[in-house]
Amino acid sequence: MTIQSIGVIGAGQMGNGIAHVFAQAGLSVLMQDISEAFAAKGVATIDKNLQRGVDKGKMTSDEKAAVLGRISTTTGLEDLAACDIVIEAATEKWEVKKQIFETLDAVCKPGAILASNTSSISITKLAAITKRPEAFIGMHFMNPVPVMQLIEVIRGLATSEATYTAVMDLSTKLGKTPIACNDFPGFVSNRVLLPMINEAIYALYEGVATVESIDGIMKLGMNHPMGPLTLADFIGLDTCLFILNVLHEGLGDPKYRPCPLLIKYVDAGWLGKKSGRGFYDYAKA
Repeated sequence: MTIQSIGVIGAGQMGNGIAHVFAQAGLSVLMQDISEAFAAKGVATIDKNLQRGVDKGKMTSDEKAAVLGRISTTTGLEDLAACDIVIEAATEKWEVKKQIFETLDAVCKPGAILASNTSSISITKLAAITKRPEAFIGMHFMNPVPVMQLIEVIRGLATSEATYTAVMDLSTKLGKTPIACNDFPGFVSNRVLLPMINEAIYALYEGVATVESIDGIMKLGMNHPMGPLTLADFIGLDTCLFILNVLHEGLGDPKYRPCPLLIKYVDAGWLGKKSGRGFYDYAKA
């Protein structure tokens, strides 16, 4: 299966990063979002990130222009009809993803692969929305996409060997390392990561230590590049809560129960870096 044209749903933090790495690998990318303003903001972010490479001497201005030239934008899902693969990187809400994949299944050409960048929702359940479950797969990129090496590749119950092989090969062409896992709540990455973040929040909630102390101990003691509370702010506290709820409901184990402090912060609109306030106050930064 030859994949040349890429569709990306969502021009936000994950979507523009995914578009960036595909275009940099020489593939044509059509990035869709619900408004021209969101799509333009995504392209501006890609431009800014590529410029860092130019400034560091890792690429030329002409090479940067060529990458940007391989990216186009649209607000219509129907414009993705000719893509060989479409990767959804929309908000982590079932209702939104359901609507997107119902539309994509109807408009995309026969044989096109549909993929989701979901961090926790069942690939099997998403695939069942479509009439092509054998051509449905999970491609969970890590944030920030241009920097992080891993793509967690998740096979649904009906995912075909041909789809799996095509996506593994495609991921390798991006210069990434694809690693397969099966379709369970949270997959591997978030099943391990989110309980650690949740436990750090419990440590704060119970007064074990301050935000700065918890992060400092984990960074210096465990050699983590950032502390768990900083990472939670970076991911988005609403996303952390959503994933923990998926783990809690899907696995039925109380160890995944979200900390009440996390729920309170989300209720207050303190969602982390994107809202200006989470465990840290970014308005002061």
